[in-house]
Parts: sequence; structure tokens; C-alpha cells
Amino acid sequence: MRCSKVIEILEKQSPRKFACDWDNVGLLVGRTNKEIQKIYIALDATDEAIQQAVDVGADMLLTHHPMIFGGMKRVTAEDFTGRRVIRLIQEDMVCYAMHTNFDVMGMADLAADYLHLKDTEVLEVTYSEETEKGTLRTEGIGRYGRLERKMTLRECCEQVKQAFSLENVKVFGNLDTEVLAAAISPGSGKSVIGNALRAGVDVLITGDIDHHEGIDAVAQGMAVIDAGHYGVEHIFIPYMKEYLEREIKELEVVTQPLTFPFQVI
Repeated sequence: MRCSKVIEILEKQSPRKFACDWDNVGLLVGRTNKEIQKIYIALDATDEAIQQAVDVGADMLLTHHPMIFGGMKRVTAEDFTGRRVIRLIQEDMVCYAMHTNFDVMGMADLAADYLHLKDTEVLEVTYSEETEKGTLRTEGIGRYGRLERKMTLRECCEQVKQAFSLENVKVFGNLDTEVLAAAISPGSGKSVIGNALRAGVDVLITGDIDHHEGIDAVAQGMAVIDAGHYGVEHIFIPYMKEYLEREIKELEVVTQPLTFPFQVI
């Protein structure tokens, strides 16, 4: 199947119009007329992921995070991003990223489902449009709602660890506090702390929370569970594998094993 057709199917799931203005999604390296028979899915286009894709004979590397984010004035092997671009071109492999468009149209509801959140609403509205019926449609990053039952913050931490296959999480707040209203924002959740506070949730589950952000949230009455950026977003990989295998039965899809980018020792 041609790359252009694969892209059409990917964008049916997560249209590019839902990506944030600052983002860089879509086809980042390669040609749209490339024939695609095998796709390798990873969260990031690291050197290791590219090598793994080469080893399995993939024609496309599909990632969540864009390999090229800021502007590039030159492509050389002296720069790590340039080195990756060169390697992909040498291997005639295309690279496609689904970032904030997937955060909005896939990741938010998916993560909420992993936690069994009920009565969910959009945490941070990033897109709105008027429908043909004259109503306003809003989409966005993260979801908030209710946990299945009232539980202690400690129990909530255990539920997060079990749901996302994590060995540990970082938590800000009294572990004996009871929580029911919860928000989840996969990836870096610094920017949604205000949204979560305004939504009146008891706990925010996200990643990349620093010391001051964590203790300031607690001071305002909200606990924070930092499950890591990769810790929640790795659900992109099995989800997209299932989606592609359902939509394009003739393609072979290979996924990167669960590979945390750092270790706690």
C-alpha cells in the first residue's frame, strides 16, 4: 500500500486539524509514493527505535513524538536529529508522527478508559468548531471525571501503577486523603494544573511535574500523581497497532517493547 494511503488512514483516526499550532505532526521524512508493507511503532524516533525498525525490515516508522520539532537549518551527521534523518533516508524508510492530534482524538479518552473514569469531560479545550446543527463541538487534551469509587490517594497510586504497568509513581499529597474526582493528562501536565484545579478534581494524574508545581497544587487542595511522560503515553503503541491491523489487514505491524527511558535505582 502506498504511503499516501496509509497516511489517509492514520489521519482518519487523528486528523491533523486537531494538532496544536506549535506542533509538528504528519510525514516528517520520506516520500508519499513509497510502498509500505511493514510499520514499526514506537513512542520516539530514537537511534534505538530506528535501528529496531531497520532490523525488522520496516518501511515506515510511526511515532507519537515528532522527531523533528523545531526548525532545522542543516541536515548533517554532526547533529543527532540530522543523523537520524540521514539514516532514515538511507534506509528508504518514512517517518510519520501523531502527536497532539492523537492526544486530542485518541490518547485522552484512551487514558481515561485505562483508569475507568466515569462521566468524563475535556480537561483543556484546544479545538472548537460549530457543527452543521449549529452546536459547538469542543475537543482537547486530557479528561476529568470520577473514579470507580472513593479511595485513598495511596490506593489511587496503586490503581495507576496497575493500569499503566508501572513499577513506581511520584506523588504529591497526603496518601491517606480520600479522592474521587480525578483528571488525567498523558505526557507533560504542567500546563493543565490550572484546568484541573478549576475542574475541582481531587487528584491529577500526569507526568513531568516539578517540585514547586507539585507542592503548589497540594497547597491549593489537589493531589498530583506523576506517572511519568512515557509512563502513561506508551499506551499509544498497542492502540495504534490494533487500529492499523483492523484498518489495513495486508500490512504487518511491529511494536517496540515497553522501554522506559530512564531507571530509578
